[in-house]
Amino acid sequence: MDRFPRAKVAIAGVATFGIGENPGKRPLDLAASAAVRALDDAGLALSDVDGLFICLPDDALAGLAGAEYLGIQPKFTDCNRTGGSAFHSHVITAAFMLEAGYLDTVLIMYGSNQRSAGGKLVQMRQSSIYELPYRPINPMSSYALATARHMHQYGTTREELAEVAVAARGWANLNPDAFMRGPLSIEDCVGARIVSDPLGVRDCCLITDGAAAIVLTRADRAKDLRKPPVYVLGSAAEVTHASIDQMPDLTVTAAKRAAERAFGIAGVTPADIDVVQIYDAFTINTILLLEDMGFCAKGEGGSFVSGGRIAPGGVLPVNTNGGGLSFCHPGMYGLFTLIEATQQLRNECGERQVENVKLAVANGNGGALSSETVTILANQDAV
Repeated sequence: MDRFPRAKVAIAGVATFGIGENPGKRPLDLAASAAVRALDDAGLALSDVDGLFICLPDDALAGLAGAEYLGIQPKFTDCNRTGGSAFHSHVITAAFMLEAGYLDTVLIMYGSNQRSAGGKLVQMRQSSIYELPYRPINPMSSYALATARHMHQYGTTREELAEVAVAARGWANLNPDAFMRGPLSIEDCVGARIVSDPLGVRDCCLITDGAAAIVLTRADRAKDLRKPPVYVLGSAAEVTHASIDQMPDLTVTAAKRAAERAFGIAGVTPADIDVVQIYDAFTINTILLLEDMGFCAKGEGGSFVSGGRIAPGGVLPVNTNGGGLSFCHPGMYGLFTLIEATQQLRNECGERQVENVKLAVANGNGGALSSETVTILANQDAV
């Protein structure tokens, strides 16, 4: 069993900033604004930060630039890059360092101007030599390949994929900060322009600007801060490949083993979870990851999401902010799943708030279903 400091570390502050379009702002400008807001949310100051974890789309040395921009001199910085899963990996590293007393206050931050800078999904690495002859449109084509295999193997339909997008839009319509709101039907999704067969435009995440930040500290200290602490019960990560052509099984992600470990650490099961926040870069993500995290059996994800089961009023609230499909997707979305889970656990989500939330799962996805992270969070009622 993985050793992890269960409930010894808590999220003390969270914030987003600049969701949508922010012409003229750099990724670091956006990230820093979110960072200041997250610290204020916790009742802490920049001078309290001694650990900085950061990932930016345009700066491989963002730990240096971030510290300089914020005017801090952290004891430790980390710029680990596994795509959208990186921020959950940051939580894992930070948890051990905080428990050990090496750090006292950790700031994790991200920002991107992806929409205003160009408006295209960023491909962080080139396609492999095996893919190039087929001229993939990545990352879409990589996810389309996994989708096609799931459809072939389990009979998943485009209508079932559409259920994911429609549910996400239903939650976004309850979120005033969501970038994409308004009516969306199964027919709208199925009839939408194909981007990379079998994925249509409504199967693909948004392209937005935006930033996010969270503040972590030891649980005993978090109790004395401004907001109720949200405890990290367990978190686990796993990497299976880089290029989609090297994925061991196109229908099984690294989240399967990561979830088994995270739930084992936390001492809870999927049946105990009240809300789920998934990195829905594409509609297939939600189906695959619900299966792999144990919320339904492999191959049953399509039927599981059907009939509004994950939409407002459904039996399992999933992506309650609207997710990457309707809330925002500024290049890497993993930090936003942690923030929405935290806000649900703090009962701060207004019209979209789920009743009696005690336990939440947040997921991070990096690359072409390459790196998966699963983090289980709890409020005081479940610790």
